[in-house]
Amino acid sequence: MGQGTSVAEEEAVVFTSELIRIDTTNTGDPATVVGERVAAEYVAEKLGEVGFETTYVESGAKGRGNVVARLAGRDASRGALLVHGHLDAVPADASEWSVHPFSGAVQDGYVWGRGAVDMKDMVAMTLATARRMKRDGIVPERDIIFAFLADEEAGGDYGAGWLVQNRPELFEGATEAISEVGGFSITVKDGVRAYLIETAEKGIAWMRLRVRGRAGHGSMVHEDNAVTKLTQAVARLGTHKFPLVLTDSVRDFLAAMTDLTGMEFDEEDLDGAVAKLGAVARVVGATIRDTANPTMLSAGYKANVIPSVAEAVVDCRVLPGRQAAFERELDEILGPDVEREWITSSRAVETTFDGALVDHMTASITAEDPGAKAIPYMLSGGTDAKSFSTLGMRCFGFAPLRLPADLDFTALFHGVDERVPVDALKFGTRVLDRFLRNC
Repeated sequence: MGQGTSVAEEEAVVFTSELIRIDTTNTGDPATVVGERVAAEYVAEKLGEVGFETTYVESGAKGRGNVVARLAGRDASRGALLVHGHLDAVPADASEWSVHPFSGAVQDGYVWGRGAVDMKDMVAMTLATARRMKRDGIVPERDIIFAFLADEEAGGDYGAGWLVQNRPELFEGATEAISEVGGFSITVKDGVRAYLIETAEKGIAWMRLRVRGRAGHGSMVHEDNAVTKLTQAVARLGTHKFPLVLTDSVRDFLAAMTDLTGMEFDEEDLDGAVAKLGAVARVVGATIRDTANPTMLSAGYKANVIPSVAEAVVDCRVLPGRQAAFERELDEILGPDVEREWITSSRAVETTFDGALVDHMTASITAEDPGAKAIPYMLSGGTDAKSFSTLGMRCFGFAPLRLPADLDFTALFHGVDERVPVDALKFGTRVLDRFLRNC
């Protein structure tokens, strides 16, 4: 694939490290978010060096930087492909890490730091590949739109969500999109690697629960205690197992794993069967039913005062097509004394694992890893695909990485000692180069 690809591979490693060193911690509070503008300006500068015209947009708040660029393709009548990645990262406590989370250290065959896999690796591979194509005069088959975005880690209100609502012309003509949390490998039977392409993701619904009671003195008998009623309801919800629901994406994934491993996924004990998949089971296990995990509790202001109000926050993740049934089940579990409201809600996304784009993903992977198998799966979390799907795009997770068999990759997302293998970055850059030239 020539010297240009070799240069891009090395750039992807350097860019990942340098982007990690730009602290883009997204706390969820606009007043304390840092670094997104600096990272966006870094990306814009790297693109400008090779001749890209870029659009920089601060989306509704100072410093929430986004960068968009377009590379014209041969066939203007074809729908454009959007390649998008977010620049922000979740917080990290340096005292818990083996290396400083914003060092971008390149050691022991890895690039270390917050955002290494979520998702400055994909941003760097995309940036390196875009530069290679522009620098070497490569014209893709269709227009490619590159978008580097703010605020994904807090829902995209200052990133993809804002741009879709206020600057949709930046994505004019885009019919398909690729981004994070797909294209990574898991090693299955006889050392064969399966590459998981994300075709679906659960809906996100953060919910606030509120219970009201009678205030009083903590020393007295008190039968109308808001804290007691709330915690009982939260315990019921937190221990509840929602019904098994197999979507098309999950059925396709399980069928592919049966073909690859010989394992059977009997619905009578699907949890047990999925658990045998190893580290990826934590993701797959969360895609066979809805989940509702209590995450925050708030009540009271003094030890001897029974408060009149108690509140909790619950992180709900809902399968495609299940929102109405999920809400009915919530109300049955919580009971009449509990008020609930949605803090934020974004829909589930699902597309089919077929078509020319999927064929190109598969071909690009197998060209670099003969014998590999590309298979669809559902992500238990959420990405900016939720916003871009509202513009009618088919959205996929395709950030290709060939990973060591013993690396617990899914645990690195938002985890301590987040890191990405150097070899995986180089592999992914080669795959993206091949994919973007031909898709």
